[in-house]
Amino acid sequence: MNKQLLTTGFLVLSTLAPFDAQAANFTGIYAFGDSLTDTGNVFNLSGQPTDPYFNGRASNGQLWIEYLADKLNLPIQPSTPSGTNFAFIGATTGFDNTVNPALPGLQQEVLGYLNNNPTADPDALYVVWAGANDYLPTESTTFTPYTEPTTTVNNLASVVTALATVGAKNILVANLPDLGELPRTNTTSDANRLNDLTQAHNTLLSQTLSSLLLPADVEITTLDVNTLFDNVVNNPARFNFTNVTDRCLTFIDPTNFDICSNPNEYLFWDQIHPTTAGHRLIGNLAAQTLGVPEPSFVPGVAIIGIWGVSQIVRFSKQKSSK
Repeated sequence: MNKQLLTTGFLVLSTLAPFDAQAANFTGIYAFGDSLTDTGNVFNLSGQPTDPYFNGRASNGQLWIEYLADKLNLPIQPSTPSGTNFAFIGATTGFDNTVNPALPGLQQEVLGYLNNNPTADPDALYVVWAGANDYLPTESTTFTPYTEPTTTVNNLASVVTALATVGAKNILVANLPDLGELPRTNTTSDANRLNDLTQAHNTLLSQTLSSLLLPADVEITTLDVNTLFDNVVNNPARFNFTNVTDRCLTFIDPTNFDICSNPNEYLFWDQIHPTTAGHRLIGNLAAQTLGVPEPSFVPGVAIIGIWGVSQIVRFSKQKSSK
């Protein structure tokens, strides 16, 4: 992770506020993605994941989207049966799902929303975060991971365009943390390749989002999770972590497991997914990026600014759709 980071320091904090703070007055949140955002869809359909996972989430507590929703004072419930969170564990950016081929990918998630909502709420926030399952090694027999980012980024661009076409005006798109730094991958020979692939993905995603031909009043905001995780891994104590490389949860067999004694000091809950402490940082960053006022100091939020946040970018489209 030898990437050059911006060293804007406190300047970042001072420039976050002008990001149209009124945009934080959203009427609702609609979320699409994978296990990083699924707050219970797969659980409601299958009863998985179970304990020690928290209420069907791929973590030990709330996910980032819930922390963001709390800050916005908005509900975020699974779409099964009737909520606004359409994310499913295992979703790729296409139609595939690496956990169960019967479950949806990102494209079906968005189609499911569009089938019941031919016109989007222009005052709501639409969140898209997917891509890791496109690249990570998988036991799926129906999906082969991609080795370059073109298809994945095109898939993400297509759902952003689809949402904007039906009237979505505020779209938050998250990039990926370095996939070679996960407990599942950071000691493997594939780590460097996955990190390079992550950077290629994030670069192409940024370029593609900024070049989309969308109505001028559509705002696409990039959530830079990559830089956040870089800062956490390189400066764990600054974020109150003591372990940013190992997993807290270890399964001995399908019914027996060990849990570390201090999960709030771990960045990762299992081989892939952050702890709720890690999710809280992402939620805080999302709130900052969207201009949500902070009522008081929150650990890790100011640190983000101090250590620099690159590419917190809002693309306000100035081109008319053609």
